Amino acid sequence: MKIGMLTDVYKPVINGVTNSISLCKREMEAAGHEVYVFTFGHLDYSDTESRIIRSPDVPLSDTGYHLSLIYSRRARQQLREMDILHTHHPFISGRIATRYGRQFDLPIIFTNHTRYDLYLQAYLPLVPPALTNMVLQTFLPAFTALCDLVIAPSAPIRQLLLDMQVTSEITIIPNGIDLDRLYSPIRRITRAKLGMPDDATVLVYCGRLGPEKNLELLLQAFGGAAMAVPNAYLVIVGGGPQEDALREAARELPRVRFTGPVDYDAVPAYLAVGDIFVTASVTEVHPLSVIEALAAGLPVLGIHSPGISDTVRDGVDGYLADHNLAALTAMMVRILLEPERRRTMAANALEQSRRFSIGTTVAAMLAHYESVISAVQSRPPKAKLWQALAHEVRQVLGD
Repeated sequence: MKIGMLTDVYKPVINGVTNSISLCKREMEAAGHEVYVFTFGHLDYSDTESRIIRSPDVPLSDTGYHLSLIYSRRARQQLREMDILHTHHPFISGRIATRYGRQFDLPIIFTNHTRYDLYLQAYLPLVPPALTNMVLQTFLPAFTALCDLVIAPSAPIRQLLLDMQVTSEITIIPNGIDLDRLYSPIRRITRAKLGMPDDATVLVYCGRLGPEKNLELLLQAFGGAAMAVPNAYLVIVGGGPQEDALREAARELPRVRFTGPVDYDAVPAYLAVGDIFVTASVTEVHPLSVIEALAAGLPVLGIHSPGISDTVRDGVDGYLADHNLAALTAMMVRILLEPERRRTMAANALEQSRRFSIGTTVAAMLAHYESVISAVQSRPPKAKLWQALAHEVRQVLGD
């Protein structure tokens, strides 16, 4: 198959979506398929992967995202040769996928990677949540109706889509990871390199440093826990728009270490330094960072929320706290003071991680690709004609 992955952002920007696409691309290509990534910006970036098709754009500040409503001529020509289009964002890449997919009569799949309701609230705090929810409940059902299949990485996210009145077929395919790189890290990082003693109990956060990750709450909770547990340290791995502000906030706290942005290949080494993985995010769908932590043998401390609660088994391979400072602080102190329980949770985390193999995820995706392609190819010509006509009408009316 020739598979087109459409994404608003790709490398050199590193986040859960770009990592997921890259892993799936590698696995699908190993299985003999041709995978093309259609994205925007960073035209001067030297891609180490083949078949990355970039189009010009307007950068959106320093977010790494870009604004564009059309692909380059080269991208459009390449797009029409695809057997299937898989879009990983709804607003820009998704609109382009439905536009060209219907024009070229190509099947379209959409993966909902993000809690868009909570992301909009995080980045547009002055906009009332009721308004952002109304926009989403208007846009998502109409957009997904133009897709042949919607993928939700977890059951709670599928339910959220249903609650937003999405009526398209939704299937659940969990995110996958490369387990081997977590089980046996190639690189090693010592605690001494990070300015920590060997007998420290280390909490690790790894991910984007953005407002949607709720890191201010994480720092506040650690401030309280650090007073109760003198050998506790917090290592924050990653970069993002909030890095400077978080570093400043952490100046008042003891034993917090920031690594700054790190190569994705170095993530297993930083996880191996820790005893516990911690996150305060409530905007996750099915977070790769948490799955990777489980595969690294780390019990996870998180907050009850869709995505996290679907991945972490409370009391089995981690703890889940209520979404408030007192609850998170108390649970952080508890897991820091329970070394024996942590060892049991670590073993459970390793066992649980085996179901998140990237091979399993990609096999499920490819099976759905083939099914959707077959269904589209079997449509009678009249149905295809009406679809094309409907597409043109939507274009004229501004859709």
